Amino acid sequence: MAKTKRVFIPGCSLSSYRPELVEEVIKYLKNKLPGTGAILKCCGKPTKALGQYDKFKERYAGLQSEIDKLGADEIIVACQSCYLTMSANSPEQKVTSLWELMPEIGMPEGTAAKAEKSDLTIGVHDSCSTRDREDIHNGIRWILDQLGYNTEEPPHTKENTRCCGFGGMVVPANPDLAQKVMDRRTGEFETEHLVTYCAACRESMTKGGKKAVHILDLIFGPVWTSESEFPGLGTPIESWVNRYKTKKKMQKVLS
Repeated sequence: MAKTKRVFIPGCSLSSYRPELVEEVIKYLKNKLPGTGAILKCCGKPTKALGQYDKFKERYAGLQSEIDKLGADEIIVACQSCYLTMSANSPEQKVTSLWELMPEIGMPEGTAAKAEKSDLTIGVHDSCSTRDREDIHNGIRWILDQLGYNTEEPPHTKENTRCCGFGGMVVPANPDLAQKVMDRRTGEFETEHLVTYCAACRESMTKGGKKAVHILDLIFGPVWTSESEFPGLGTPIESWVNRYKTKKKMQKVLS
């Protein structure tokens, strides 16, 4: 296995959502930070949320082994749950959010101001798991400003954001409660169009009745307008197929 000092870990939700976005992020990072590697493996956070601590430790040890094999001393993540989990369990590595990193290394080529003529006003939903990370909040808004989109801030935003309804494994445990939380959150926005930086949050916003995209859709996709067809909800089978597709795309771009 080739050695690298830096590794990108996209997380399960993003990999299940759109494999091509993972591919584009890796290409972007390899261009800006040559030698960046990548790993597709679960951090085990859902297992821990269910109270299966021994199983979590076992799963995280497997991930840590892959990181150590690469010789990486920095982990770049796009998932907020991964950020917290890895920060707490990989003390020998620096854990960096993609959203705090992008303002430092610059936008992908050709993306700056591309949406300045879009008619959208996009509501920004912050992930509750990193509600105390001002650098992530600022990074997301810097990206949206660089792209040229007009944005809306809900009453509860940044450090005061509300849960999307997906946290704590509440969806499988109590789907009715989860839906109430989703509806409460989406009801705070005047605009019908929302952006998240978590694929699970995007799904929750969609279940709450809004048209939602992941911020990587805005960065690497077309210019979104009120006439655009926003992504819906995938099936569990599609999610697993997308993870397989992500693995194949990662192998290709890293080879």
